[in-house]
Amino acid sequence: MRDLAVRQARMASVHVVVANRTFHNEQSTIEGVDVTRVGRLATIASMPVCPGLPLAIRRVPADLIHLHTPNPGAAFALLGNRHAGRLIVTHHSDTLGRKVLRRCSDPFMRRVMERAAAIIVTSERYLRTSAELAPFRHKCHVIPLGIELPPYEPDRGVAPRLPTDPESPMVLAVGRLVPYKGFDILIRAMKHVNAVLSLIGTGNEEERLRRLIESEGLAHKVKMLGWVSDLRPWFHAASIFVLPSVTRAEAFGLAQVEAMALGLPIINTNIDSGVPEVSVNGETGLTIEPNDAEAMAGAINQLLGNNELRRRMGDAARARARNHYNADRMAQMTWELYQRVLGSSETGASE
Repeated sequence: MRDLAVRQARMASVHVVVANRTFHNEQSTIEGVDVTRVGRLATIASMPVCPGLPLAIRRVPADLIHLHTPNPGAAFALLGNRHAGRLIVTHHSDTLGRKVLRRCSDPFMRRVMERAAAIIVTSERYLRTSAELAPFRHKCHVIPLGIELPPYEPDRGVAPRLPTDPESPMVLAVGRLVPYKGFDILIRAMKHVNAVLSLIGTGNEEERLRRLIESEGLAHKVKMLGWVSDLRPWFHAASIFVLPSVTRAEAFGLAQVEAMALGLPIINTNIDSGVPEVSVNGETGLTIEPNDAEAMAGAINQLLGNNELRRRMGDAARARARNHYNADRMAQMTWELYQRVLGSSETGASE
């Protein structure tokens, strides 16, 4: 959202409304973007509860509103205040599980989708496999996520000093430590790999994963690093990036784009989402079936054992990230959709 908003602010008046971390409202301007952080009362099933959200939306005299979902609270707030702006929705992922919550939220989420002039989906594959989007495919537009590329360009200077064994190749994985990420499968795969796994991230699976590492006798080759503020040195030092997700809750896998931008070959999984569309099997890396530690170990060993294959796939990954998944392309495609929805080529509309 930040990468999108700061680029749009060069052409229009942009106002972002988001949930705050505290109960207080806050106003600021960031790189030309007016930002309202609405006070948060609580968080229920990962959804911020912000009583002031309907009023905050109503106060922005926008010609167009861009809503990011799934966020039932924001959808309810938008429907409740009857804002006159045209609506665009970015559907980042379906809502999986949470049956009780969905009984309450699905009706007004459907109303938001019905009201939307256009729906953005981040990959063709997710659009094809989404039951929630099926009734609205006629107004869906695929616009991939993109990242700010310059910070991820290869560093030609001094190699970073990291607490790793320089004699062992490094396999890198990054993400929240939650079940759908499949990090337990990757850890088990490392039993059959002669390399070190650096696992970066925090989450409620941390203790379970640490116990798994101990029980499998892998403490010497699997390193859990917690939260890391700057990932670039780790991307530079790694030989392979692995995204071992096991369900379509992993809708896109933006971390693999960050790795691709630095020329890392990717190992990902064949789940019904955009993940295997972002990194293409046999071109920018290898795609295996989910929940298969043996296949994952085989893919890692295949890449580690073939320097030429690893280099070729890494070069293709860098080119694909630059050409398809950069923030400028994402912003330009989104802006063009705004213009079509507003029915005008003028650049003075606000968001």
